Amino acid sequence: MSSYYSSIIILSWLSLGILCVLVHENDRISRKDKRLFYLTYLIIGVSALAEWAGLMISGNESVPHWVLKLVKCADYILTPAAGGTLVGQMKLKNRWNKILLGVLAVNALFQMISAFTGWMIIIDSHNQYVHGPLYFIYIIFYIIVIVLIIVQFLLYGKSFRKQNRLSLYAIIGFLLVGAGMQEVIGGSVRTAYISLTITAAMMFIHYTEFSQQRVDEQVLEQQITISTDALTGMLSRHAYSQALRDYSAPGALPQDLVAFAVDINDLKAVNDKQGHEAGDELIRNAAFCLSNVFQENSRIFRTGGDEFVILSHMPKVQADETIRLLKEETDRHPAEINLAAGYAAASDFPGISCEKLIKEADREMYRAKDAWYIATGRDRRHR
Repeated sequence: MSSYYSSIIILSWLSLGILCVLVHENDRISRKDKRLFYLTYLIIGVSALAEWAGLMISGNESVPHWVLKLVKCADYILTPAAGGTLVGQMKLKNRWNKILLGVLAVNALFQMISAFTGWMIIIDSHNQYVHGPLYFIYIIFYIIVIVLIIVQFLLYGKSFRKQNRLSLYAIIGFLLVGAGMQEVIGGSVRTAYISLTITAAMMFIHYTEFSQQRVDEQVLEQQITISTDALTGMLSRHAYSQALRDYSAPGALPQDLVAFAVDINDLKAVNDKQGHEAGDELIRNAAFCLSNVFQENSRIFRTGGDEFVILSHMPKVQADETIRLLKEETDRHPAEINLAAGYAAASDFPGISCEKLIKEADREMYRAKDAWYIATGRDRRHR
């Protein structure tokens, strides 16, 4: 049994060493978190060593009694602490964490006192230890620590999406089974530390997997932020540039693509007379009207102060109707909104690039703008 258990402990130590190397090589883990991982693996390794040493020297009469007492004292202090270090990796700050630390501290004090009183272990004349009369108190501490670990795992799980919690709960279940087998079956069944080591490895996998998931989510949020115009909620200039790149390959322009260029008439006059807040409100109202007209198969970009580009998939015959609907939409709006709009259909310009198609739509828009200024008699210099 001793050689078999020694082999298990050696494999556990090697596994903890490999985990340290993996942590060291992972550039996404901060130095502070790395130190937390190292401390976890050190405590698990030392506590496993203490349990192994206690079994190896028990019954060896050449070893002084005080050495066996010291080893068992370390075993009973570090075994609950090893489980507690897994909670430490979660970096939770709550009352349960304080209670757990308090229980571990009281247990450590109790064990150090017991080393001199014989409360926990009794060593016979053959230098073999047996449980002392107050061993049950250690079992109570042990159970309390397990319960607190379960509570912390459950609380930690709430920080993940519901579908991501199952793996975390499976990990704590595995740890409980490994520790329970040793405590219930006893004898030659020494499964606590191999299960604790495997649990530490699975916690590292869990940490790296969901840390990467958080990074991916943050990157996605940043992409959404830079792709969204802050004033109107429409797609931004950055998203517009990306769309042009998407259509830059030869033959990438769909024949049903229609580019619309839209500009707000007389925005400068509004800014000059009513202030830029009124001008911003006019831009938001224009974007609202555009979003009501261009809904399906369309992307609306705010490309400048009062300039919008819409890339829409529709038959060319529908484009004139869309311009008419946009006029009706602005007329219905309670605020005064005058838009100049023009379009160009890819089907009319074989082999044209998306950028040039938008320039064609822009020319049509400026024709419409010129017509509006002539019809209203307004000074173009105030646009």
